Amino acid sequence: MNTAKTILLVEDNPDDVKLTLRALQNCNIANKMVVAGDGLEALNYLHGAGAYAGRDLSDRPAVVLLDLKLPKIDGLELLRRMRADHRTKLLPVVVLTSSKEEQDIVTSYDLGANSYIRKPVDFDRFVEAVRQLGLYWLLLNEPPLAGPPMP
Repeated sequence: MNTAKTILLVEDNPDDVKLTLRALQNCNIANKMVVAGDGLEALNYLHGAGAYAGRDLSDRPAVVLLDLKLPKIDGLELLRRMRADHRTKLLPVVVLTSSKEEQDIVTSYDLGANSYIRKPVDFDRFVEAVRQLGLYWLLLNEPPLAGPPMP
């Protein structure tokens, strides 16, 4: 797959990070991966702040894979802030979580999530879900040619 497109994985569980990276590798998705362990780190990455100060902001993620249960800033609040900011409001966000709460699904879509996927417990099913995610968001999806201008 196209290695020029970055994937931002926002996940605090190291085992889930390893599982996701392994699933992407098994599907031959070799895109650049940035892992943020909490919502604040994800915001810093997206805005070029904190540890990411000076980062090239034109390198926007092709997709954000977002867990909901996160420290510092939870996934729903991160999504709310992303959609309220002109710099990140158009970024595709796929909620990738183990939550089965109907309210989490409704709220995620209400806040502007592009997709909501429950993490399958079975590794083979998880790999297939990640493969389909990669095919759609990295190859088939057509994002706007130019998003809102970055400062």
